[in-house]
Amino acid sequence: VQLQASGGGLVQAGGSLRLSCAVSGRTFSTAIIGWFRRAPGKEREFVSAITWGITTDYADSVKGRSTISRDHAKNTVYLQMNSLKPEDTAVYYCAARLSNGPLRRPGDYSYWGQGTQVTVSS
Repeated sequence: VQLQASGGGLVQAGGSLRLSCAVSGRTFSTAIIGWFRRAPGKEREFVSAITWGITTDYADSVKGRSTISRDHAKNTVYLQMNSLKPEDTAVYYCAARLSNGPLRRPGDYSYWGQGTQVTVSS
């Protein structure tokens, strides 16, 4: 399984971005895909995840401002982020796990993309 994250950029506070995670491999339909982020000087943290059954989960910090979705025809997972804040500035990574289990622990994900930078200016 290979993942490629894209869609990051520089945006003003209050703006929006849509991150994409393109997943290669025939396991996409059953993989759980998660988004994590790492801000400078901070630990990697959970942002959002979506299961094959379209169950979704969001960190409290982005709940109500973000929507995760998946397009099986394109083998892609999207993270729409609205009302962005300077504290959302981080490198965003998408990751995949092929087994069921907790969605929020980065150590449970076996496959990782390269990350995409999101910078929100105040």
